[in-house]
Amino acid sequence: VQLVESGGGLVQPGGSLRLSCAASGFTFSSYIMLWFRQAPGKEREFVARINSGGASTLYRDSVQGRFTISRDNAANTVYLQMNSLKPEDTAVYYCNAFSTPYDYWGPGTQVTVSS
Repeated sequence: VQLVESGGGLVQPGGSLRLSCAASGFTFSSYIMLWFRQAPGKEREFVARINSGGASTLYRDSVQGRFTISRDNAANTVYLQMNSLKPEDTAVYYCNAFSTPYDYWGPGTQVTVSS
């Protein structure tokens, strides 16, 4: 099983980034996919979720309307489009695949929002 995030980097406030998470080793289309983030000195927090078919999404309040989660089950990839980025979005972003009782995590990708 492997989850590999990419697309992180340094961006100015108001800018955009698109994170990708490539999955392998399990039946991707059967799993709920989530993004979490962890800022320095803080606990890991939920960012967004998409159901296995891609029709249902959920976001934390602070990113609602700015971030969009999507998935391509044919490509075994989940995305997080992040627009209007703010300094408080700075964190390591983690991809998570969940289907009871299985719970898989990627190593994370750093997103830094700074001028």
